[in-house]
Amino acid sequence: FRRVLFRSQGLVGDSWGRRETPNPLAEVTLMNSRAIAAIAGDRDRWPLAGDQLYVDLDLGFENLPTGARLSLGEAVVEVTEEPHTGCAKFTSRFGLDAMTLFNSPEGRALHLRGIYARVVVAGHVHVGDTLCVLR
Repeated sequence: FRRVLFRSQGLVGDSWGRRETPNPLAEVTLMNSRAIAAIAGDRDRWPLAGDQLYVDLDLGFENLPTGARLSLGEAVVEVTEEPHTGCAKFTSRFGLDAMTLFNSPEGRALHLRGIYARVVVAGHVHVGDTLCVLR
């Protein structure tokens, strides 16, 4: 399984680049794999959250402040300040309790709902690629 991240297009094949006014601060979404597993259970249900990349990494603000860069396969993305808070679809699929927890002060600090990033360096991303925080 191979996907490509492009600057100003996000993840190839995703609807972000086809939107009438795509938000450049929300090109790519990342969600912590343990957070989604806690509310979705079976891995087959993870895509219902609507995120593009599920990663085993602390996405909290202390670990990944705005401007932090991550290498994903051949690509590099940068965390943006755009808050990722979820939507009505997320609530209907995982429940009000999950949304309330993820948007609590603690949940927001830990970015339980995930983070937005923009593509800095285009490249291929494969399932199982190593994810590195660039310091």
